[in-house]
Amino acid sequence: MEIDPAAPDNDILVLLQGCELEHAFALLFERYEGKVYRLCCSMLRDATQAEDAAQESWVRVSTALASYDRRASLSTWIYAITRNRCLTAIERRRYLVSMSTADIEAEITALEVGQVDPEDLSALLRELVEFLPERYRRVLTLFYYEDRSVSEVAKMLAMPEGTVKTLLYRARAALGEQLRRRGLDDPSAWWDVQP
Repeated sequence: MEIDPAAPDNDILVLLQGCELEHAFALLFERYEGKVYRLCCSMLRDATQAEDAAQESWVRVSTALASYDRRASLSTWIYAITRNRCLTAIERRRYLVSMSTADIEAEITALEVGQVDPEDLSALLRELVEFLPERYRRVLTLFYYEDRSVSEVAKMLAMPEGTVKTLLYRARAALGEQLRRRGLDDPSAWWDVQP
């Protein structure tokens, strides 16, 4: 396999090419541990289940690393394994809820301003995102917090780019409405806020 020196995770690809699987896995774990756990938390919304799914994901990555074929980037490959572990966990608990836009609005409206320090806009935004349905939260997390492009998000979630754009639009609309209700729809209020 030919290694592109400009490729992300090039150092790990070189280790894989040299059959240094343990060292490659150690670097992968160090680099992606937090992202895998955050994805599990985002999808499962339960810390204990997220820890279990993350651990199962790393076991899968470890056992499949020798057969990694570079059809996708390492990060996309790890994301797909993690997503599948989370979906399995969701199936196990038989908790797949499809919500209408009205349900989304009702759930977000249930969040009271008093639950978050009004001075902490970043915490408020994270709290509002947490109350979004899983499919919106996943797309927002990848696009804004993981800084992925629409096409990358589409590949990671195995959906058309148009669907990703629609989900982003609806999620932003739901968040925007909640911010307007709180009088926080002035863009200048958000200039210094970190995600």
